[in-house]
Amino acid sequence: MLALRPARPEEGPALTELCLRSKAVWGYDDTFMQACGKELTLTPATILASHVQVAELDGRLAGVAEVKSSGDTAQLEKLFVEPGLLRTGAGRKLLDWAKATARAAGATALVIEADPDAADFYRRMGAVDDGLVPSGSIPGRLIPRLNLPL
Repeated sequence: MLALRPARPEEGPALTELCLRSKAVWGYDDTFMQACGKELTLTPATILASHVQVAELDGRLAGVAEVKSSGDTAQLEKLFVEPGLLRTGAGRKLLDWAKATARAAGATALVIEADPDAADFYRRMGAVDDGLVPSGSIPGRLIPRLNLPL
């Protein structure tokens, strides 16, 4: 059964590895993945300073999401699912959690800077395109910015 719970600070390394495995599913090479390493890292400090939720399936890590809120806008910092567990509902459940967390913080929109290959998932969930923004990891690369009304 798929269950959600808050991330624990000591899970940072395991959650970082999950994020890297999930990102790699799009076929990126080692150089690209190394460039993304810092942006995909979850440290104990990050886990304590923002809202980080873990999805578990039968006791094993299935996914992770991170939300930061500021005023009427919240940012989906991360949403990654273990590659072998894609299409199990973990991503949708984590996004539902992210929306509820953002709403509870007073946000009226959830902003998502998505991997181009993941953008269709967010569009299916109701997000709308809101331009392109520079990648946080790859100089010169632009990625879709989506806005999910809450």
